[in-house]
Amino acid sequence: MPTLYPLRFKPVLRRYIWGGRRLDSLLGKTLGEGDDYAESWEVVDRGDDQSIVTSGPLAGHSLADLMAEHGGTLLGRHHPLPRFPLLLKFLDCNRTLSVQVHPNDEQAARLDPPDLGKMEAWVVLAAEPRSVIYAGLKPGVDQAALREALARGTCESCLHKIEPMVGDCVFIPPGVVHALGAGLVVAELQQSSDVTFRLFDWNRLDPAGNPRPLHIEQALTVIDYDHGPAQVQSPQPTDQPHVERLIACDKFVWDRWTINRPQIIGGDDRCHVLAVIEGEVTIDGDPSRQPIKKGQVVLLPAEMGPTELRANVPAVMLDGYLPD
Repeated sequence: MPTLYPLRFKPVLRRYIWGGRRLDSLLGKTLGEGDDYAESWEVVDRGDDQSIVTSGPLAGHSLADLMAEHGGTLLGRHHPLPRFPLLLKFLDCNRTLSVQVHPNDEQAARLDPPDLGKMEAWVVLAAEPRSVIYAGLKPGVDQAALREALARGTCESCLHKIEPMVGDCVFIPPGVVHALGAGLVVAELQQSSDVTFRLFDWNRLDPAGNPRPLHIEQALTVIDYDHGPAQVQSPQPTDQPHVERLIACDKFVWDRWTINRPQIIGGDDRCHVLAVIEGEVTIDGDPSRQPIKKGQVVLLPAEMGPTELRANVPAVMLDGYLPD
């Protein structure tokens, strides 16, 4: 029998001024009082921010514990790594997020303390009419032009804007300026990093009446001015008709599965981060014996091998994993 099994975790909730309540109403998260629940970190291994197993013999263990004690059976071909390399979260953008940018690995390694860069991608789960994503700089915007716009308070004039639809996927490499707009709920897959440089925060104040810190010089230094506008990804077919590829980069691969009959996942000597975004899925070996519902996430260890998924009702699932 395998040491590990499909792992469910307790979400790590983050509250920010731009959050709301749709992590509950749309994704079924248990929230406390208040209307500023912004992020639900579903799979995370970053210092004190830890996913804690909720079912089976390993209940109560953190993802860091699993990496230390079962790294080879969890990661398979990608073992050893110092910590779990991916972070999956859901975001409720009740208000527009700050305009920000993330460094790459080389730039983040020079920080104190050093960290990983942050490559990320979003899949849109809900979008109110006229919601937007700011993704990249408009053509021709260089550091001097952006600096001048920031000084005038007209940063938005430099930003490329997308009006996304549900199901759209947007890829944000390090160095690309971005902001999620009000009215969106997204799933995000990223490197396990939380290094963010804020360029502009829409002149907002925090609950104490103070402006949130900006990191203008750091941001201007790490921006990739040659990247230009980011676009909605065009899903690519795979050799499995029920699977389409949303993202394939050097940090992760993100696929979307449409499941209406039993399917096999795994058996490729790597772990998979599975997030159900429509319907329900039952997975072999899950000690909870409960379906994975919309907004729920399971980490499938490499040791599990080929594993059967069954859709109780037609389902859509995101599958994130490390590339070859």
